[in-house]
Amino acid sequence: MPNNPLRANHLIDEKSPYLLQHAHNPVNWYPWGKFAFDKAKLEDKPILLSIGYSTCHWCHVMAHESFEDSGIAKIINEHFIAVKVDREERPDIDHIYMSATTSMTGQGGWPLTVFITPQADPFYGGTYFPPYAKWGSIGFVDLLNSIAAGWKTDRENILSSSHSITESLRKATFRHPERSEGSHLQMDDVFLHRAFRQMRGQFDPANGGFGSSPKFPMGHGLSFLLRYYKKRNEAEALEMVKKTLTKMGDGGIWDHLSGGFHRYSTDSNWHVPHFEKMLYDQALLSRAYLETYQLTGTLKYAQIAREVLDYVLNDMTEAQGGFYSAEDADSLDVADGTLKEGAFYVFSQSEIEEALGKDPALIFNYCYGILPQGNAAFDPHGEFSGKNILFRAHSFEEAAVKFHGQTGEIQGILTVGREKLLALRANRPRPHKDTKVLCDWNGLMIVSFAFASRVLGEPKYAQAARKAADFILTHMMEKGRLLHRWRDGQAGITATLEDYAFFIYGLLEVHEATFQDKYLDMAQVLADQMIELFADQSGGFYMTAIDAEALIIRPKEVYDGALPSGNSVAALILLRLYALTKKEIYISKVETLFSYFSSSVAQAPWAHSFLLSALDWHLSTPVEITFQGALEDVTVAKMLKVLYKHFIPFKSVKLITDPETSLSLKQQGGQAHICYRGTCKAPTDNIGAFEQELLTRG
Repeated sequence: MPNNPLRANHLIDEKSPYLLQHAHNPVNWYPWGKFAFDKAKLEDKPILLSIGYSTCHWCHVMAHESFEDSGIAKIINEHFIAVKVDREERPDIDHIYMSATTSMTGQGGWPLTVFITPQADPFYGGTYFPPYAKWGSIGFVDLLNSIAAGWKTDRENILSSSHSITESLRKATFRHPERSEGSHLQMDDVFLHRAFRQMRGQFDPANGGFGSSPKFPMGHGLSFLLRYYKKRNEAEALEMVKKTLTKMGDGGIWDHLSGGFHRYSTDSNWHVPHFEKMLYDQALLSRAYLETYQLTGTLKYAQIAREVLDYVLNDMTEAQGGFYSAEDADSLDVADGTLKEGAFYVFSQSEIEEALGKDPALIFNYCYGILPQGNAAFDPHGEFSGKNILFRAHSFEEAAVKFHGQTGEIQGILTVGREKLLALRANRPRPHKDTKVLCDWNGLMIVSFAFASRVLGEPKYAQAARKAADFILTHMMEKGRLLHRWRDGQAGITATLEDYAFFIYGLLEVHEATFQDKYLDMAQVLADQMIELFADQSGGFYMTAIDAEALIIRPKEVYDGALPSGNSVAALILLRLYALTKKEIYISKVETLFSYFSSSVAQAPWAHSFLLSALDWHLSTPVEITFQGALEDVTVAKMLKVLYKHFIPFKSVKLITDPETSLSLKQQGGQAHICYRGTCKAPTDNIGAFEQELLTRG
């Protein structure tokens, strides 16, 4: 039944788009906080904890089926205190209860549905539940009634179970590696080799990517493989990346009209995506495409990276410079007035023919695999009957042969066709956009814009990176500390390790793109703060600050999933800061981090790809490149262009513009010198000699 717009629950004053989506549910939702837990204790009720995010398709389904239903809401309100959490606002809460659910059921996902005691201990969990039993799943109504009855008649067993689950989470979190002599593992090249072999074993040689389906784009995993190739000349690692990026760029997971990657592919060949678009995917994938362009010189990779970044600038950027979080998979289908996954993105053949004209449509349809019955062969729910997902079925050259034309002519027809379909699509109801600005995700996006500005020589990308960094420094700090979320003019929520590590990463990249000292200075300030607030003396970093809200455990994670972990990025940024500053505290924290997590990483090296990229830096000796002269100096500019033409991942870069020597520098012109393993070459202004030394040392 539809929401009552006149009735609001306790979510109505929240900033989260996800919580506001539920503010008019008949369920009497509360935000996470003391008030809800005190009420649960007072009324002696268990808590129904529901965790999701605003662009989550199955969250929408469960909301419509159950949380908008007055009968189900009555059961919830009578027997439970209902608490809603936006996982993107509170990744710490999500991490804890996702870990609990995974330990109980062997799987997790969103919506996350967890039943917890008034003391916050979990005792039952799952993900999506249909309102009534189907697909082999218990119905949500039956589950609610069963747990409500158990709370009254079997309380002792429930509390005992909840205590056991919480205790097991604590033990898993605070498991320390043995410190006795010779008993802990040394993280070395063996970890890197094992990760490569594991990824090779999971690689799909026909379609690229890893595993079968669903297939996720793992940008940081691809970046690890590029580093592995670079250092060891392992050709297979590069071929795996090229195959994956090419197939993804041709597939339906790529938005061929406005750019940007969808969340994942439901099939093995990247054709039928889950149409959600996440900011972090754009950040991680654009970086991987740019790095592969540096290695191969293939313009297609650079073009896809540009289109990703332009999509973010056009559709995902707040007026003051921050980047929005996501776009939904679902949108209104004007044909029947219902919300459907992918409705914004798919086309019937007749729509394309009407928009392009019959003859151009013949070529367009051939190149993009358009069929009269629809082209989504893998469509288990029948959502795309008669509709087509654009993907590159045939190349320009194949089309030129078939239609007796020139490749340039074919390209022109396809360009015009895409423009016309983009205009047609613009008239459709657009998917919901989550307009909160998250510090951590913005940090990753800043990294990619700053990196792209150097690789592509594109000033607008440096400007975007700088503007976003300045936005966070201006609007997302309070009393000198970072905040996690900004929306509608208001920042809030205590920052996590990921906020600090990812944003420091962004500041370092902006500094390298602009050589403005304020970004390096602030990176050091925040890194020192990160160590003070998050470091565990035994090694590594906690997810939450020492003075953050006390939860049932203080999470600590190193696994690199859809995003790299805070510990993995912390390792890399501290290594980079050490290379620039030589502060011993930075390298000391990295070494204890590697030692602490070595046993965990050894169990599945491939699942820690970003951490292993940091390890690769640590095991390498980064080349130190120092430019002398003004940034606008012609020689310096040429040398910088040469530097970023090549893939040199293990490097630190400085620019010296000492006012006392500016006159002599101006007279002499710009220079650069390269140091490697304690040995420095004489400064040079010879572009060719500079490039040759880079290729030798980098």
